[in-house]
Amino acid sequence: MTGQGGGFLLAVWLVRAKTRQRRPARLGRSESTEDHLERIQELVDRKGYARVTDTAAALGLSRSAVSNMVRRLAQRGFVNYERYRGFTLTPAGRQVAQHIKARHKILSEMFEMLGLDAATVEQEVEDIEHHLRPQTLATFSKLVSFWREQPDQLRAFLRYSKRR
Repeated sequence: MTGQGGGFLLAVWLVRAKTRQRRPARLGRSESTEDHLERIQELVDRKGYARVTDTAAALGLSRSAVSNMVRRLAQRGFVNYERYRGFTLTPAGRQVAQHIKARHKILSEMFEMLGLDAATVEQEVEDIEHHLRPQTLATFSKLVSFWREQPDQLRAFLRYSKRR
């Protein structure tokens, strides 16, 4: 296409290219990596260690899939792993898991404050937690803190939202 139509298509392509470039990077951590680290930390908190079988059950995955991921996490320095034994997180793995847990807590608290039921909260958090930019999460954290400090503002918003 020539003339203005071609310019329009180029503009659309540039906007799409910029949008793709702005997607959040999680330092090479996939959703699966984050989910595994989160569940491993939960198991370690409860039992002192994690096993492939327990992790697989917690994630609803096969033992072989979890075993492969645990080996990859160990290669990347996130997991202390010895074959046929329990495993724990390294300091780097614990740091990532703590970040994931804090992110999960902020989102859960915000959705609970908004009056969503527990099942909805859990599903929404699982659906979006891996896709937020750090600045978005920081803003949500400020909003949760604001509502904790200013419960009248939260109540006013909830009243407003019921009228809509």
